Amino acid sequence: MTLQLDLFQSAGVGVGALLLGMLFTRHIPFLKRFCIPAPVSGGLVVSLLTLLLYALGVECTFDGSVKDLCMMLFFTSVGFQSDMKALRQGGRPLLVMIGLVAVLIAAQNLISVGIARGLGLSPLFGMAAGSIPMSGGHGTSGGFSPLLEEMGLAGASSITMAAATFGLVAGSLLGGPLGESLIRRHHLAEPSAPTSVMTGIEATEAAPAARETASLSEESAFREMVIAACELFIAMALGTGVSKLLAWTGITFPTYFGSLIAACLMRNLLGLSPRIASRMCLGRIVSIGDICLQLFLGMAMASLRLWELASLALPLCLILVAQVAFMALYGAFVAFPLLGKSYDGAVLVSGLCGFGLGATPNAMANMSAVCYKYRYTVNPFLIVPLIGAMFVDIINTGIITFFLNLI
Repeated sequence: MTLQLDLFQSAGVGVGALLLGMLFTRHIPFLKRFCIPAPVSGGLVVSLLTLLLYALGVECTFDGSVKDLCMMLFFTSVGFQSDMKALRQGGRPLLVMIGLVAVLIAAQNLISVGIARGLGLSPLFGMAAGSIPMSGGHGTSGGFSPLLEEMGLAGASSITMAAATFGLVAGSLLGGPLGESLIRRHHLAEPSAPTSVMTGIEATEAAPAARETASLSEESAFREMVIAACELFIAMALGTGVSKLLAWTGITFPTYFGSLIAACLMRNLLGLSPRIASRMCLGRIVSIGDICLQLFLGMAMASLRLWELASLALPLCLILVAQVAFMALYGAFVAFPLLGKSYDGAVLVSGLCGFGLGATPNAMANMSAVCYKYRYTVNPFLIVPLIGAMFVDIINTGIITFFLNLI
């Protein structure tokens, strides 16, 4: 028996999963500690319920129209966050970190595809456990899953989402301890009293350059949201043209890539005029993108077909364990020396583990935990958000596309 949910019902289930996850995050300390996104925890519960129904003979199918729209809006908002002028603020450590991220992403795919081939599995299965869920997280997993399924990998969405969830937890468990051990082993700092650490953070966040507050009327706030929504849809419309141009190259790109590029071009070309740049409502664009990401993840996690993972559980675990081991070795013996074996370098390594296995919030949480024990430092908290917002998705998409066209 098949239970087919239409567009509105599928969206409603996804929203229900998001709200359930928000309730879990509020009351379960483990989820908050490891920065597990609310739609992931709530969506996993819903997918377990659909697994139970499947075992009872009822298969649930979902309409992905709203989910796909939310995915497009989110990645378009990522394009608007790509400010080339911000490159100057990070200096050499930012460039080193960008290089480290690119090498990490390529290595993650080489490891996963290599293990998959060694086990006699499709290289597409390796890609589903490579940088798509590791450096890309749930957002990129949802974006590439349809493409992997079109290329012949059954259950791609379940595989990538399961791997991304594992990565979130692993990145949180690995990053803080690794950064702390590097600091302690190399005598880079002494533990500080919590009050002095927090004083440094509060002083920095109170600085006008770090935090700006503005009081807006409801009418002006509404107007900004309308402008931001219009800019997103214009970028997506232009992105369809970009996608057609990219298709002529014969290279396979994910559906969202054209919109991401169009948004990036709009941000940087229109930003050449200070008057236009001040009216682009970028903060509202980011807010809309974040909302769409939460809705997208809720619907994607709720529609997982967990029964398709049964025969792939052992190979997937082997690949994921290898990814974590590589991340630890790469952080300690490659990234840390290249970052100067300094205190900032150790903090950045903890952040690299965060978004190398999970997402930018994991990276920020890891660095905050390390700084809470020792002392606050400014540069890592400038560099990591820039990389997470501007570079990870673009670099990852490019490298994934290269690998998929080689397979």
